[in-house]
Formats: sequence, structure tokens, C-alpha cells
Amino acid sequence: MIYGRDINMTNKVVVGSQWGDEGKAKITDILAHDADLIIRYQGGCNAGHTVVADNKTYKFHLIPSGILYKGKTCFLGAGTVILPEFFEQEVNELIAHGIDVSGLKISPLASITMPYHTEVDGYSESTAGKGKIGTTKKGIGPTYTDKAARIGLKIGDLYNLETLNEKLDIILPLKNKTLEKVYGLQPYTKDCILALCEKYAQIFKPYVCFEWQELLENFRKKQILFEGAQGVMLDVDYGTYPFVTSSNPIGGGAATGSGYGPTMIDEVIGVAKAYVTRVGEGPFVTELTDETGEKIREIGHEFGVTTGRPRRCGWFDAVIMRYSVLVGGLTSIALTKADVFDSFDEIKVCTAYKDTRDGKVYTHYPTDVFMHKYLEPVYETHKGWKSDISKIREYENLPENCRKYLERLEELLGVPVSIVSVGPDREQTIFRK
Repeated sequence: MIYGRDINMTNKVVVGSQWGDEGKAKITDILAHDADLIIRYQGGCNAGHTVVADNKTYKFHLIPSGILYKGKTCFLGAGTVILPEFFEQEVNELIAHGIDVSGLKISPLASITMPYHTEVDGYSESTAGKGKIGTTKKGIGPTYTDKAARIGLKIGDLYNLETLNEKLDIILPLKNKTLEKVYGLQPYTKDCILALCEKYAQIFKPYVCFEWQELLENFRKKQILFEGAQGVMLDVDYGTYPFVTSSNPIGGGAATGSGYGPTMIDEVIGVAKAYVTRVGEGPFVTELTDETGEKIREIGHEFGVTTGRPRRCGWFDAVIMRYSVLVGGLTSIALTKADVFDSFDEIKVCTAYKDTRDGKVYTHYPTDVFMHKYLEPVYETHKGWKSDISKIREYENLPENCRKYLERLEELLGVPVSIVSVGPDREQTIFRK
């Protein structure tokens, strides 16, 4: 027994192990079937998760994917940042689809994205020039900035007028000075912010859980699934900084953003595509800008859920994946979109980087991203399987070349491929025995 838990019940963290958009929502949705509590532990509505269930497509941004199962408790932890209007819209869309949201809970310690956060984010991106990060302009970065600077608002503040007034007396003079002097934006009056906060309090009222400690204690002996957004390579500490998000998607982030400590985590499942995609700016050594990259994009429908932007596509990069295994704490891999390669004659895997200036070969990930423009991928080539695998449900029935590809990835990464996704539907999933 571990803290009173049955040792056979494993609490799992699902993280993206590349640059996000790896198909985490599908894997989370499937694993949520056996979970009692699903926790989203970081990020905000800059995430985009797509789940196909019962011939319907659902697009999530803030709400944990497990909400599709009736009777599950879904919790937005303290590590998340929440844009109220977007949250309200997403909840209303779920209700319109007949989804029961009564199990949805929000930590009062979660941070609120205010209108000035989205304004600053939009201004910063539009005027950044070469320093452009490629954000979704949803105010995520500025919200986390204020959180770290200790001048942010948390959802619990909305329900204590005395606390809210005291905080606004501190925050607004600082915020308005920055808005006017640094960004040339309009300041906010206290009455305006108070009116907004009154509106936000009504939006969150059915879901905010002030008894969150009791809630988490009650689930301590049950099965918990921790859901991350974005991916390891977008982690603010370990990703391709500064072209990153503003939180910690890595497995360790679940231990700070959820309310549970690390002793409650048993497995960390890293979701990876059979290739790599990226949205926004930043280095991408295996990026394909030719017809092969376009073929992957078209077959894989690689367009951002949140932004609609076409994703940059490239071959599988074992260098970043080994790095993700290390810093992300991954215990296994869930490989998605293997079926995208059904028509390919050959498939490449990057096993190292070569510096074009001096010929130096890197097998470990170079964290100085500004030198990546001098790097070229070192590839090994694998034969394609040239057959439709979308209807296969047993690993042993996969084509030999497909199994060879998967098993080579295991060798390169040092962790097993425990799940293989061969299509968007729940049923199109193979679990390794």
C-alpha cells in the first residue's frame, strides 16, 4: 500500500513530449475511462485538444478531456490560468452537446487572465519583430508574469470583496503605469475591474471548489489522471527558451500545479507523434519545408486547434525525445498518428545533430537554441509498410516494418512504446501487452 492506495492502482501523468499537439487529448480521454479524478495542472486556453468519441469531434482548451465520461470529477488545478470568457464559452458548448459538467471543479488558487493580459500579449506579439515568440495572444504569458510578480488575481479573490479591494489598490497603480508608459495602452479604473470581477464571480460560481483540500484527500485512495498541456519542449525551464510557454508541462509540473505531491505519481506517459510538428516560432532541426513536409501536413491534418495555423512538420527527432525522457520523467511513450505513414516508401528518424561549422556531432540536446540554425539532422532511414494499419487492434498484427520502426524508437529512447494510436477514434488504439 502507498498512502493507503492499492499498489495495483497507478496514478498517471499524460504529458506532451515534443512541442505540443501530439494527441494528448485522445490518450487522456482513453485513460480517463479508468480514472476517478482527472486534473489539468498547468496552462490555459492556449492549449488545443481534440477528442473523437461516438462519431463526434470535441475540441478542448481548458476543460480536462475526461469530462466526456459521466460521473468523473475533473479539476482545474492551481497551476492553470483561466480566461473567464473563454471558460464560459467552452462550458456552454459542452452543455449544448449534452455533456454533463456537474463534475467540473476549479481550484480557488488558479489565476485569472484579465483583459489587460490579453491586450499586452497581443501588443507584444504584433510589435516584437525578430523577437516574436508565436503566442496564441490569449494572455497566458502576462498572466503567469503577474503571478510570479505577486500582483495577479486568483479565482478565490472574487468572493471576498475586502481582499479584492486591497489587492486592486496595490495592483492597479502598478498595472496602469505599465499599460500607459510601456505599452501605450489605456488604463483601467477600479470600478471597471470590480464590475468585471463581479461578472467573473458569477461565471465561476457553480464550479469553484473552496473545499479542494478535502476533495483531493477524498480521492487519495482512488485512481488519478494528471493532464498536461503543450509539451516538454515548450516548458519554460527546459524547452526551447524563449520560444516556450510560460508554465511547466513536464511530469514534475503535475506535482506543483495539481495540489498533490510527487509521491502520488506512479507513471508519466509521454505522448509523441510518429513525426514532429510545431506551431509558432523557434528552432526545429528536422523541419521539412518540401513536398514531404506538406504531405505529412495534409495526411495528418496538421492545423492548430486553437489558432488554425498550419503546423510545421518534420521527421521524428530522437534527440529531443531522449531529452524529454530525461527532463520530463517519462516512463513510457504513447505514439500517435503512426497511420500517417501508411503510404510512405521510407521513413526517416533523426538520431543526432551535426554542426555545419565544425562537424561536431551532438547526440544530446544542445540547449543553446540560437546555435540551432547551424545544426543539421543526422538521419537513419527505415522502410515503410505500405499498408493501411487504421483497422489493426493488436500489436502483433502490425506490419513487420511498422513494428521494426516502433521497436527502433524504443531502443533510441530507452523507454517502451506502451500505446500506439492508428487513427483519431478511441477504438483506433493499440495497447502493448
